[in-house]
Amino acid sequence: MIELRHLGKTYKTADKEIVALEDIDLSVQDGEIFGIIGVSGAGKSTLVRCINLLEKPTAGQVLIDGEDITALDRKSLLSLRRSIGMIFQGFNLLEQRSVLRNVTFPLEVSGIKRAAARDRAMELLDLVGLKDRAGSYPSQLSGGQKQRVAIARALATGPKYLLCDEATSALDPNTTRSILDLLKRINKTMGVTIIVITHEMRVINQICDRVAVLDQSRIAEEGKVSDVFLNPQSEIAKELILPVGKKDYDIHGGRRVRLTFHSENSGKPLISEMVLECQAPVNILFAETKEIDGQPYGQMLIELPGDERDADRILSWLKNSPVEWKEE
Repeated sequence: MIELRHLGKTYKTADKEIVALEDIDLSVQDGEIFGIIGVSGAGKSTLVRCINLLEKPTAGQVLIDGEDITALDRKSLLSLRRSIGMIFQGFNLLEQRSVLRNVTFPLEVSGIKRAAARDRAMELLDLVGLKDRAGSYPSQLSGGQKQRVAIARALATGPKYLLCDEATSALDPNTTRSILDLLKRINKTMGVTIIVITHEMRVINQICDRVAVLDQSRIAEEGKVSDVFLNPQSEIAKELILPVGKKDYDIHGGRRVRLTFHSENSGKPLISEMVLECQAPVNILFAETKEIDGQPYGQMLIELPGDERDADRILSWLKNSPVEWKEE
């Protein structure tokens, strides 16, 4: 279990202080895939680097399995880091080493004998689907293949935790999906706890059990992915879930309602029923359906008609419908 207690990180420059993280309280349970999402500059990467003390916090505690690692000496910290793998947006592979030797590198540093390190690396390359590219070099690989090598390398020392810092940001959507499927399989088959840092809600939806939304160095919201998706409480969560952006909606000027559809009613023609029964049109500003935890969920942003009587009929209909809704 990973626990962050009142975590803070401040950078000092010659003339000012920059607060990157402020009073972060967070718990990640063993075996789950936990997402941390926010816009650029929110503090996501600093947060994940504080978990393994690549960045040392200026306040608070980082507890790994109940032990405050901020109090560890250098030797103990290096030993603990073997249980925390990390993958990055830029892959960070060693260009002069083959795929196989990139994966064996952390084992060599740990003093594992060459034959044992090779066997372990080949086992992991088989896991990530690259056993046949063991003799290739990073320059000969696609972005997705490089990230698979990076994942194999991160798993080499048998970590309990895996930190993913924008691990799919440099990849196309199809490759992103395959990498996330791989991470999910690793979580299920190996029991590795995974923390995913991202600015993309689609990544959170596809892979995570719970999510924390980071905004201006603080946690704005936290909960199950389906709960945050269906009923975001913070303004930043609404902006991340409705990717079109509020400025695009403001040009219409009418009252707006956000509808959310659960798995049991996501396939029903509820909007058509509403329009037919109320005899009033609505303007659909945004709509999407996605799968979360294997279940379909949908959301829609509609603009109510300008006539108040028509708008009131629609709101009355919604109050008696199975749809969750909220006037924006």
